[in-house]
Amino acid sequence: MAETSPFLESCASFIKARGLNILRVSQSFRGGEIQTLECLPISRCQDVYSVAKTFTMTAIGLLYDRGLIRPDEKICDILCEELPESGMDERWRLSTVDMALRHRLGLPAGFLDIDVDDASDFTDDFLSYLLTYPLAYPPDSEARYSDGAYYVLARVAEKKAKMPPEDFLWRNLLSKLRFGELAWSHCPRGHAIGATGLYVHSADMVKLGMVYLNGGLYRGERVLSREWVDLAVKNEYALNRMGSSGAYGKGGMYGQELLVLPGQQRVVAVQAFCDGLDELNGFILGYGEKP
Repeated sequence: MAETSPFLESCASFIKARGLNILRVSQSFRGGEIQTLECLPISRCQDVYSVAKTFTMTAIGLLYDRGLIRPDEKICDILCEELPESGMDERWRLSTVDMALRHRLGLPAGFLDIDVDDASDFTDDFLSYLLTYPLAYPPDSEARYSDGAYYVLARVAEKKAKMPPEDFLWRNLLSKLRFGELAWSHCPRGHAIGATGLYVHSADMVKLGMVYLNGGLYRGERVLSREWVDLAVKNEYALNRMGSSGAYGKGGMYGQELLVLPGQQRVVAVQAFCDGLDELNGFILGYGEKP
């Protein structure tokens, strides 16, 4: 790793002054070498919780680029062979990939949250449990954030790719980004959760952010289409706008953050185990044009 940057030194001072339980912070500035501030001695891979959704969304983007999926495609058409034989809320037949990406399936908020509830609460067949659960709202009528939406998307990606989404991502993107170790939690039937449970290093999170910052390019190589990047950012597909500076990113439980800062030409990833990181996010978003 290169010598610690002024940005990371400033982060270290900020974190120490406020006693935040930050594990590590990684950054890339203007496409340069990725640097990491190790705040606590921890293992290489950490659970990034809901930042996993950005990886699932990116798998959908890779399928989109290959002409294998459309945002307006009906989920029940894709998963027709996996639908339960009875008890399904018929309104599911209106739901599309785009609605899932925007948390507008009609599921109640917080649905299928394995980080809060026991996984056994959802039986051994998460998909049937989800599709037979009475929808709280008509599809596309309201946005309600849930892990259920991105579990469905992971199953959709698996069906379209004809392989697990983590394998598809690895073969078509992550190997090109030279990712290190990565693992994903699975449901009892062996399917990636998609919404959470992704274990990865913060430096590798930064690499994914660099793809979006640079319009689908990674160090000059096209790995994702500009069309998908623009669509994802515009529609806030697991990349939410942050403030008025044009920054966007994705947060996860206990202080995980992936921040894309076009105004600074910087990508930052934070791994933590604490609540209330609004101050640190504000510090990062307001940081000046220094390495």
